[in-house]
Amino acid sequence: MEGVLSYNNQEHHHQEQQQQPKIKKNKNIKLGLLLLNCLLLSVGQVGGPLLLRLYYLHGGQRKWLTSWLQTAAFPILLIPLFASWSNKSRSQSSTNSNPSSTKQKFLLNPKLFIASAILGTLIGLDSFLFALGLSYLPVSTSALLMATQLAFTSVFALLLVKQKFTPYSINSVVLLTLGSIILGLHTSGDRPVGVSNGQYFLGFFMTLGAAALLGFILPSVEFAYAKACKVITYDLVIQMQFLVSMFATLLCTIAMIINKDFQAISREAKEYGLGEAKYYMVLIGAAILMQSMLVGNLGVIFCSTSLFSGVLLALLLPVQQIFAIIFFNEKFNAEKGMSLALSFWGFASYFYGEYKQTKKNNKLIISMTTHQHQEFPNVV
Repeated sequence: MEGVLSYNNQEHHHQEQQQQPKIKKNKNIKLGLLLLNCLLLSVGQVGGPLLLRLYYLHGGQRKWLTSWLQTAAFPILLIPLFASWSNKSRSQSSTNSNPSSTKQKFLLNPKLFIASAILGTLIGLDSFLFALGLSYLPVSTSALLMATQLAFTSVFALLLVKQKFTPYSINSVVLLTLGSIILGLHTSGDRPVGVSNGQYFLGFFMTLGAAALLGFILPSVEFAYAKACKVITYDLVIQMQFLVSMFATLLCTIAMIINKDFQAISREAKEYGLGEAKYYMVLIGAAILMQSMLVGNLGVIFCSTSLFSGVLLALLLPVQQIFAIIFFNEKFNAEKGMSLALSFWGFASYFYGEYKQTKKNNKLIISMTTHQHQEFPNVV
């Protein structure tokens, strides 16, 4: 009997050893995807709004055009899609496996298709609110207001995906929200030249509305993944990103046609303060960077959670502010400094809480494993 138990134990241990490299490889792949999407999100979040603001500063006036630019570069996503399909086809040919296993290229089911259409429409509206706000606000003020999306993300994450909160994450949300309130109460010296008080406060509340809508969209993406009734792979996420961006662009395209924005582009280019060539360079650059931000955002949610995506967006705030001060000579007054300090405090609180929670989870796993070995010594 002991020999049988020993043999079973050895066999199970051998299987576990074979599985460990595969598990480690999967973890490394997911970590790599997370880092890649964090990079895409960071580059887009910092550079995209700066180029959109540059468009407005030198004579650009089309709000729906800048809304359209935020998702119009979605055909870029065909590159990773075709690369993935090509790689799978080569693998199929080399292994001579069942062809039917790789024939399915379009992975979205009806639920995810409808979710993509709804999310795309919401992102199109959010893009317009953000573009309208940015046309009247400095980049630094707009960025600080957009940081409030973390508070909205937290609330909707709790309601939609039952996100678990710790005292540290709650403290982080409160501090970031308080920082934005301070900014909102002290705006007298922050109004750009040529912008009236009415326009400034319109931009203020439109940007706040964009933050609230973004706070709803991020957990909604995570909710759509959870309710998809199928395994969520990165190929499927890319396809969903393509559809989301396509529907958002479609909404903005219809609005541009109604508003006659396409006819105005050539006229605006000729009158642009930096010259016609740089006008088109600004538009193309903004489109690529804003698409990078959207792709990175949805990818981070796939690899982690919507709350982490919201925290990362807020974490990029100081970098965006520094670049706005350097390139646009924007003011950095005491209120912005206080708001920024509260933001740093909020970030530190969130990440310290995550560190403690991870440490606690690791201890719990070790404790459970040790207990199993003690209770069942012949079973690994």
